[in-house]
Amino acid sequence: MASLAVLLLLASAALPSNGAAVRVGLTRIHSNPDVTATEFVRDALHRDMHRHDARFTRKLASSSEGLTVAAPTRKDLPNGGEYLMTLAIGTPPLSYSAIADTGSDLIWTQCAPCGSQCFKQPGQLYNPSSSATFGVLPCNSSTSMCAALAGPTPPPGCSCMYNQTYGTGWTAGIQSVETFTFGSTPADQARVPGIAFGCSNASSDDWNGSSGLVGLGRGTMSLVSQLGAGMFSYCLTPFQDTNSTSTLLLGPSAALNGTGVRSTPFVASPAKAPMSTYYYLNLTGISVGTTKLPIPPSTFTLGADGTGGLIIDSGTTITSLVDAAYQQVRAAVLSLLTLPLADGSDSTGLDLCFELPFETSTPPAMPSMTFHFEGADMVLPVENYMISDSGVWCLAMRNQTVGAMSTLGNYQQQNIHLLYDVQKETLSFTPAKCSTL
Repeated sequence: MASLAVLLLLASAALPSNGAAVRVGLTRIHSNPDVTATEFVRDALHRDMHRHDARFTRKLASSSEGLTVAAPTRKDLPNGGEYLMTLAIGTPPLSYSAIADTGSDLIWTQCAPCGSQCFKQPGQLYNPSSSATFGVLPCNSSTSMCAALAGPTPPPGCSCMYNQTYGTGWTAGIQSVETFTFGSTPADQARVPGIAFGCSNASSDDWNGSSGLVGLGRGTMSLVSQLGAGMFSYCLTPFQDTNSTSTLLLGPSAALNGTGVRSTPFVASPAKAPMSTYYYLNLTGISVGTTKLPIPPSTFTLGADGTGGLIIDSGTTITSLVDAAYQQVRAAVLSLLTLPLADGSDSTGLDLCFELPFETSTPPAMPSMTFHFEGADMVLPVENYMISDSGVWCLAMRNQTVGAMSTLGNYQQQNIHLLYDVQKETLSFTPAKCSTL
């Protein structure tokens, strides 16, 4: 979920040293059983297009033993495409759900009092006045969005007001500091003081089933950076799985081992925001089955001016490819099928759809698709790039023309165990049945 802009106004954290990891449960839940998979993808695609077209630090211990923290995360919504993590804020802790997003940095939740410009959320609003550990983050703190404006000697009581704009919406409030609690049971709970977050009292109504967002990007304000995690991993359960739980880990316990693990280096992000927060990858080509498509490797090159490139984003649903690459993928899929074409623009919002003989028909066999990254191939089974529902079978990808930045979305990441090693600057991955992890 790429962030686009931040308006800042000056107005008058991490795990304890014995911590080793933050553990987050991931689940996939349909809140509305009447919504079809294609309707779900249509609405998620609409949100993705808007994203692209608009666009005190404490440390985890280096030891492998110690604290494991769990925050259940679920795949939710009738009309979105995000994975939600559950955590708690304040003293006493109040549980809330937030979008887990590798494409942004700010951690935020709605705060009371919250008037007409707040969205409806599940559960109770967090109220700072009811927490014994709430504080306003000084505007010259290293994790304050206003630090550069405040200077070394800000005025007394200086606080940072923000308006964070994403491609899909916006939120505004005051930067604050709180104790966060991770874990679903007393045995695995851990309280982490000093987390900088956004206390929002005005937001657009675009946050489907959540109470806010947890940024997992490369910037100083993300949860990864504030925890000094060094690495994090997650495994996203399939969209068709309505109730399974999988796991997000931050810290040494996130390490991914095994003979099937492949690794590719991150491409250095541009220094300019918001591109500086993204995890860029070097995609050198794409194959369908054994056929490598005639896509020049330079197609996905990140330009010196910050244009182009490919990012991996847990907050975007459908993979978008720069048009020259998308047209090759589209043509390859089209050449493999003899099914009649179907107009999926209304039902799914996707460009290439086929008509199955019956609504209950099993789609024909299709080869896997391979994304060739520098030093590592990511193999996508057919269920990771095609979606079937109500007699229509569609390519779950789209073309990207505005800004020409390609994005590997979470639909294509399902049932792949991914490790972001922010110290070694690598992404590692292996196929997995995420519901069993």
